[in-house]
This record gives sequence, C-alpha cells and structure tokens, in this order.
Amino acid sequence: MARRGATSVTRDDFSFVSPVVKYLLFFFNMLFWVISMVMVAVGVYARLLKHAEAAMACLAVDPALLLISVGVLMFLITFCGCIGSLRENICLLQAFSICLTLVFLLQLSAGIVGFVFSDKARGKVSEVISNAIVHYRDDLDLQNLIDFGQREFNCCGGISYNDWSQNIYFNCSSENQSRERCSVPYSCCLHNEDEAVVNTMCGYRVQTLDYLEAGEYIHTNGCIDKLVNWLHSNLFLLGGVALGLAIPQVTFYKAFM
Repeated sequence: MARRGATSVTRDDFSFVSPVVKYLLFFFNMLFWVISMVMVAVGVYARLLKHAEAAMACLAVDPALLLISVGVLMFLITFCGCIGSLRENICLLQAFSICLTLVFLLQLSAGIVGFVFSDKARGKVSEVISNAIVHYRDDLDLQNLIDFGQREFNCCGGISYNDWSQNIYFNCSSENQSRERCSVPYSCCLHNEDEAVVNTMCGYRVQTLDYLEAGEYIHTNGCIDKLVNWLHSNLFLLGGVALGLAIPQVTFYKAFM
C-alpha cells in the first residue's frame, strides 16, 4: 500500500515542462497579451473616430488597420502560449511553437526577398509612400505618421520634395485654389532647436524654388533613399534583433515538442 501511494504522488507531481521555463513563458506571454489587447483597442478607437469616406479612401495605408491586424495576430499567438504554458496543454504549446516558427520563417523570407528583389521592393515602397502622400490630409493618423517619419529621417516626399505635388492641396496646378499651393508640410522644414513655436507655414511655395534654393528652407532629399540608407547602416543591428527573436523560439520549440 505504501508503494502504491508513493507511485500515485510521483505521477501527480510529474511535469513535462520545467517550472522555470513554464512560468517565464507565462509571464512574457501575459505581458505581450496585454500589449496586444491595448493595440487592438487603440486601433479600433482610432478607426471609429474617422469619417467613413476618409477611412475607405485610406484603407490601403491606414495605420489603425495595421495596428488592429498586428494586435489580433499577437493576441492569438500569445493566447496559445499563455494558456498552454499555464495549463501545460501540449496542443496549445505546439500551436504556439508552430506560430513562432512561421513568424520567424516569414521574417527570414522577407529579408531574403527584400535583398534579392531590392528594385521591386523599392518600387513597392515608393508606391506605398506615393499613396500616403495623396491621402495626407484625409487621415489624421496617416498625417502624423508621415510627419514623424519626415522629421526623424530629415527628408521630404518619396524621391524628392516635388512629390508633394501629387497631393490635391500642395500641387502647383493653376486649378488649385488652396493656400498651400506649391507648398510642402512643415515636417519637411529645417527647424532650429531654439524655436519655441513651430512655424507650420515654413514650407510655403518652396516647390517653386530650385533644388539649391529650396535646400535653404527644407530637407530636399526623399524619404526612400533615407530609409534604404538607414536599413543598410543598421543591417547588423536588425540581424541581431532577428537572431535574438530566433533563440527563444528555438528554445521553447525544443522544450515543448
């Protein structure tokens, strides 16, 4: 009888997963689970605040939709990892490991495709930026995103500052009655750090100036070249981040498979 009771206790206490790995995985998944819910909530809130016509016009470049999509994907993956690690559910843990493997393979594939087909990737990025410029005034989230990018990369437009002619408010056609005709957004301007108030009309009619003259007031280089140069200069950093993401994926895969 004593042996039978000891055997029963041993079976009850047996675990397929190390407690350290179990609760570490649960903690990180719970953290990212909460982050994913916040992302979805913010994305839905931002989407509901937009006018219906503007939202449909910017559907392909809407940051709110991107936020919702990434948040939902994170929610599903972290749900499997969180509940699976807590309950030691092999099916959920295997689904979690498979999802992490697929995400890593997508990261790797995107890097390879972007490197091999750099011209096509550049063309696609140029198309997205052009579309974003066209809808600059239609979506406040998109407008803030473009302004942030132009300020951070010290750039203006896609290829050059003249790309802002694609926007209905900034183009230089004679039919355009806007006060911003032939202008560029204020985020293109050269700002002094001592400025207490930002002059939002600093890019007024700079499209009528040549490249050298415009360079005295705004950043004349396009954001595509700036982005490509940033990617090249931070290639090792991005590779290190990808490797850092791959290590826990492989560790968890070995622990649960």
